Amino acid sequence: MGIGNGSGVRERLRGFHGIRSVFRFSAAALSLALMLSLGGCAWPSELIADAGTKALQGNNDKSATTTLRIAAQPYPLYSDVWVAHELGYLKDELGKVNAGYTWDSFKSGPLVNEAMAAGNEDIGYAADLPAIIAKSTGQDVTIVSNVAYGEKALAIMVPADSTITSVADLKGRKVGYATGSYAQHLLALRLAEQGLTLDDVQTANLSAEDQVAAIQSHSVDAIVIWEQYVTQLESEGTAKVLADGTGVKRGNMVSYATTAYAKKNPAVIRAYNRAVQRGADLIAKDPDKAANAVAKDFGVSADMLKRIWTHLTFTTELKQDDIDAITQVSDFAWRNGILKSQVDVNALIDTDFVTATNGSTAADTTRDTGAVAASHGAATTSTTTTTAKE
Repeated sequence: MGIGNGSGVRERLRGFHGIRSVFRFSAAALSLALMLSLGGCAWPSELIADAGTKALQGNNDKSATTTLRIAAQPYPLYSDVWVAHELGYLKDELGKVNAGYTWDSFKSGPLVNEAMAAGNEDIGYAADLPAIIAKSTGQDVTIVSNVAYGEKALAIMVPADSTITSVADLKGRKVGYATGSYAQHLLALRLAEQGLTLDDVQTANLSAEDQVAAIQSHSVDAIVIWEQYVTQLESEGTAKVLADGTGVKRGNMVSYATTAYAKKNPAVIRAYNRAVQRGADLIAKDPDKAANAVAKDFGVSADMLKRIWTHLTFTTELKQDDIDAITQVSDFAWRNGILKSQVDVNALIDTDFVTATNGSTAADTTRDTGAVAASHGAATTSTTTTTAKE
């Protein structure tokens, strides 16, 4: 699936299947934008403005005694949650505890934070840093499970014809990334290995969509971007991977709920986690079925989605490695002025919701996820290996 001149990717971002895009210029959104900017987290303005709508309803059983309002993001990083939604696992598991759910789609983690802060959502999922920022800005939220992690799902990329061959070569160059995102953390880690800091590069604060256009037009020297774009840009021949998170950044995606809702409805949160784990299990054991169910939601082909999945491990399990990685992110964000207040990660994460849910299931899925790469041919495995060497 090609990117061409970049317009195809941008069009897919503007119109994901089944999602009606609207613009909600609420006072709360503007307030959050200002708050994040003052906290050293200046998110792109179009991400603050372009909030998702209530695109799809979940279980509308009127006999349900409670409703879980889910803030979603339509990206392959969260594929297990989308599989749970599309294949009815959420409806099934929540129904067992007499609960229903609604499904609102947003284009970024900050928008999920805004919706939860406004009291419009009960649970959302995002990369590690947005969840930490939510806690830092005073939101009473709790991380209740993992969604995925992947060291290769986030990468520093340069144009395919670039003469840049190492991270050290980025000194003095223009690098595009979303300031305050988990991409910023990866860039800082890789620069530090070369004795450099973020001050040694020219920062272009760009959304993922704008990074695609920027690297296509050579208006930046490098970008720091996540899946699905890493695989798309590389497959098209537009860009190549300079460095990814291997060995330095785990790249956690997490589900986090308002603490009040989680404490009042622990059975509902556990049911949500069971459904998501079923989605993770399916991706590991039957990637064809899983990809066919959700590829349309991300604007990619099923084959492309399975290639993207080779860079991710889907599981709800929160292991000590995950907690340590999230703590590292929080410490980095505090040292670099991204957070308004320091966050106690041990207080932010509650593993009881997932421990009581999974048993050995999540661990089994973690071990099995590598089978996704083998399940669709040696060509993909070869591509992944080549990527790691570039």
